[in-house]
Formats: sequence, structure tokens, C-alpha cells
Amino acid sequence: MAETVIQIENAVVSYREDVALRGVSLRVMSGEFVGVIGPNGSGKTTLLTIVNGLGKLVSGRVTVLGKPVANGGRHELRKQVGYVAQVDNIDPRMPMSVREVVMVGRYGVLGLFKRPGKRDWAIVDEALELVGMSHLANRPIGHLSGGEQQRVSIARCLSQEPKLFLLDEPTASLDWKAQTEILELVKRIHDERHLTTLFVTHDLDALPHTCDRVVLMKEGLIFAEGSPDKLISAESLSRLYDLPLSVVEERHPHIHKRKA
Repeated sequence: MAETVIQIENAVVSYREDVALRGVSLRVMSGEFVGVIGPNGSGKTTLLTIVNGLGKLVSGRVTVLGKPVANGGRHELRKQVGYVAQVDNIDPRMPMSVREVVMVGRYGVLGLFKRPGKRDWAIVDEALELVGMSHLANRPIGHLSGGEQQRVSIARCLSQEPKLFLLDEPTASLDWKAQTEILELVKRIHDERHLTTLFVTHDLDALPHTCDRVVLMKEGLIFAEGSPDKLISAESLSRLYDLPLSVVEERHPHIHKRKA
């Protein structure tokens, strides 16, 4: 029987006067690939933040990998939770090579003041090979395309040897080809490394359709959850995004019209 990797119970998170999560409960099992989709401001990133141990709960409870996550309790999770965000604009003058950037992920495991050894560099090189970036290992990080930089971010995450793979809008701002390649890479890594993956996006087209389950979020609440085949319909997306059904059908003609 699969074990529970993430258990969120009635989580409430507030940023000043804004309530980001309004009593959210979610359970993710070992090996699951869960897509989280919803409009901007729906609470998707905040959901990842509390799983990552960085969010401050007003109330509720979060357990990750069998351990309760206290407010700000990031250090315990650092070695086991990998996080990839959307591509940042990196200054081309940044004096770090691709290989050095990926090694940054190992310092979460080693600690800042311990020098990496042969095994650590071997883990870095294996991660670079997995994401298809070995040939650019010595290239300055700022000289890469957005898609290449995102591959490096994924390799940096993998160098931690995480059990839990969190991705927050990882294909945002990438062109269609790079977006497609990153989606395929994420799914392959999930399968090969036997990870538990939480993939957040506001863009339906960026949602891996091989997800085991999708969670729809709106206004700080879980709007619905279930298998992609049953849940991703023009009707459910019309309600999720507050758009006329005809607009959803026009933008996403591949989506079936059967009501979720």
C-alpha cells in the first residue's frame, strides 16, 4: 500500500489582509504525479510554499514525508524536497558555470561550509546528463536560453537527490518547443527517479496530461480534484476561470465537452 507523502489538513494562510488559502485539505500518495491548476491568485504557489516548509500557517496542519511541518521548518525538509520555479532572467555576466550552479543544490545536503567531494561532483554530472546538459557543463549560466536554464534548474534540484519534486510554473515564459521539452523531461524524471511530483501551473496547455490526478484551485480553495480525463472538461474550466463556455471551447478545442 502506498504511503502518504503530503498530508494537508484545513490549512489557512494569510498575507496581511489577503487570505491565500482558506482551509485547504489535500493528500498526495507516494509516486503520484499531481497537477495543480487554477487562475493567478488562486493559492497554487502558496500550496507549494507550505509543503516546502516556508509558509506560515494561521491554522491547520501539514505533514510532509511523515514529519509535521512547523512554521518556518524548512531545514528538516531541505534534503528531501526539490523545488523548481519559473525561469529567472540571469545576468549574462554572472561568473558561474552550469556545473557550479548545479552543485549549489548539493550544498543543501552538505551544508554551506563543507567542500564537495568526488561523489558530490559525480551526482552533479549524473544530473546534468539526465537533463541533457552535459555538453554545456562549463558554459556560463547567463549564456543559456530560457529552456536550457530551466534544464539546469531541474538538474540543481536533482542534485539534492529529493524524494519530493515540486514545480511552480516551470514552463512559464518559455516558447512552445522548450515548454514541450521541459514537460516531457519532468515526466521522465518522475518515472525514472520514482519521485512524488506536484506540478503547479495556471496554463492548461502546460499541464502534463500524464498526471495521475489534477487539483483545480480557485480563490484559495480546492475547487475540484480527480483524474484528468474526468475533470478537465470545457464546463469545469469555464467555471474555474469564469469564462464563457464558448471561449474555453475556442481556445482549447481538444478538450471534451462532457461535464465533469
